[in-house]
Amino acid sequence: MAYVVTEPCSGCKYTDCVVVCPTDCFREGEQMLYIDPDDCIDCDACRVECPVDAIFYEEEVPEAWQSYIALNREMAAVCPPIVDRKEPLGPRDPTKG
Repeated sequence: MAYVVTEPCSGCKYTDCVVVCPTDCFREGEQMLYIDPDDCIDCDACRVECPVDAIFYEEEVPEAWQSYIALNREMAAVCPPIVDRKEPLGPRDPTKG
């Protein structure tokens, strides 16, 4: 199992999670980040750093966002790694966490 980036990351792309990841398992897409499930070691460091509560343990992904499990695997295979903090795409939406 692995952690999964879900809907709240779409359009904001905060990188607080990236800089605490000990295995560099994050990948950067155009509108959001993804976690490579083959590199994730389930350490939980990223989940607590996410300012929009977008990261869930795979078994705890809300029903509405189950498709993000496969999406993370798919996109992690084609998106480049990201290991450094970057400016987010937009301001934090207070309705998303």
